[in-house]
Amino acid sequence: MPPHRRLRALALPALFAALLLPTAQAQTDPYPNRPITLVVGYPPGGSTDLTGRAVADQLAKVLGVPVVVENLGGAGGTIGAQKVVRATPDGYTLLLGANNEIAIARLVSSTVKYTPSDFTPIGLVASQPMVLVASASSGIRTVDQLLQAVKARPGDYSYGSSGVGTALHLAGEMLKQQAGLQMTHVPYRGVGPLTTDLVGGSIGLGVFVLSSGLPQIRGGKVVALGITEKSRSAAAPDIAPLASHPALRDMDIGVWFALMAPPQLPAPVAARLRAALAEALKAPELRRKLQDNGSTIADGAVDMPRFLDAETAKYQRIVDFAKIRE
Repeated sequence: MPPHRRLRALALPALFAALLLPTAQAQTDPYPNRPITLVVGYPPGGSTDLTGRAVADQLAKVLGVPVVVENLGGAGGTIGAQKVVRATPDGYTLLLGANNEIAIARLVSSTVKYTPSDFTPIGLVASQPMVLVASASSGIRTVDQLLQAVKARPGDYSYGSSGVGTALHLAGEMLKQQAGLQMTHVPYRGVGPLTTDLVGGSIGLGVFVLSSGLPQIRGGKVVALGITEKSRSAAAPDIAPLASHPALRDMDIGVWFALMAPPQLPAPVAARLRAALAEALKAPELRRKLQDNGSTIADGAVDMPRFLDAETAKYQRIVDFAKIRE
């Protein structure tokens, strides 16, 4: 063989191996080795976004790579959730989601095709209660007064929430179901318009996420009647649970936040993320941020599939009672 052909024959395998090296290296490098995108299905500033940013900052420290929040608002968080369900299952696209888009949306909207089981659950992050409030001009100051007033004038009272099929809407319907009340649900586009109508007396009752409602309560703009979870919140220990009233003893519903990944995530990557989340949730800085936002840090021992099944069953009962469907 001529020398130049011999050199070419020797060079080709080496060149081929060099071209394959990045791919082979990417397959063998430990996860993670590049930035992670954390999708939040809401605009900046809300409770899910605040939770997502706090978690992203701490996860970046634990994992040693940037964790970049991508706000993908619209359709009650489901656009962001759908992006993650369809993403490549490599651990580089994650969802910091709430119960609205993870578990409730598909129960009330035929356009939502994914289910909780379509995600790979990484872990529960935190939860916080909602709070039932009354307009100062309504004259209602206690749960007893609420029940008496609504039962005396069935159908005359309305309560507002942040939208149809949200956890806040379901909390109001759970209240109606347990106490046998007839009230009309009025959906709003956010806390601002609802607060305006409550302060102005255009509507008598409203449901807020606790962190959103506390400024209005502390400012005397609305009256807190009770939180929707059975236990008191460390962020507002002076507000009693609605379940402390005999007519509402089974009232227990909150807003929770979870870290989720696309389906079929490789087991080693899922294990790395679960360990990283558990470590992040122990960090005093993250715990302080979440607690300042009114959240309770999740118990790391939560069985996510069982938790999601139980939560979905609870929401289904409320949706069926209220006949909620978009």
